[in-house]
Amino acid sequence: MRIVVKVGTSTLAHATGHMNIRRVESLCKVMSDLKNAGHEMVLVSSGAIAMGLGKLNLKERPRDIPTKQATAAVGQCELMYTYDKLFSEYNHTVAQILLTGSDVDHAERRQNFRNTLFRLLEMGALPVINENDTVATDEIVIGDNDTLAAIVAREIGADLLVLLSDIDGLYTADPRKDKSAALIPLVEALTPDIMALGGGNGTALGTGGMATKLRAAQIATEAGADMVIANGENPAILYDILAGQPTGTRFTGRR
Repeated sequence: MRIVVKVGTSTLAHATGHMNIRRVESLCKVMSDLKNAGHEMVLVSSGAIAMGLGKLNLKERPRDIPTKQATAAVGQCELMYTYDKLFSEYNHTVAQILLTGSDVDHAERRQNFRNTLFRLLEMGALPVINENDTVATDEIVIGDNDTLAAIVAREIGADLLVLLSDIDGLYTADPRKDKSAALIPLVEALTPDIMALGGGNGTALGTGGMATKLRAAQIATEAGADMVIANGENPAILYDILAGQPTGTRFTGRR
């Protein structure tokens, strides 16, 4: 299978902005094992700005673009250093790809991106993709890595997209506000009622939320890929997802 795994900031980092070392180590170990089993793995990783906050000892996410860009530049180094070190321990080579909106909106640049990504997979590398926060502006920003991951899954014909987040899946209501909210294990059609379940933004450190995940589901499933929203607290959950066990919320792709 060709699998795109997106990991959110809340999964990668503690509330302090510093890296959750144990969780990131587990993620790299599990993805390496799945790659050893013959799957093609692509990682879409958030966290550059959050990691930069920790490195620069900033107390909150910056609001102005230049500070965001500077923070992302520092944090992206931390992210890739860590991924390179951890995946290398399992004999896997990582490759960094940073994208802006124009890279996926412009036909020629999109084809160049696809060519590079396919060649990396052919060469056995594990691509690590993030939005290029160091140069993106409001005019060319993709906006969130849920959408970016879905675009990547579409462009490479992925079989499965997994969004690892700080929530177990899609609920009938916001479980943080409504104790009667129930997990929806399977979504076979993105009806208006399902789309209406998207709330606001996610955590203070991240940019996502259920609304962005549902938009990602639209992109991925229309391209024929299944998509799963699951809690990334224990990255070993990826084994259960690939085994077809009821985990999180699965959106079935159109085939």
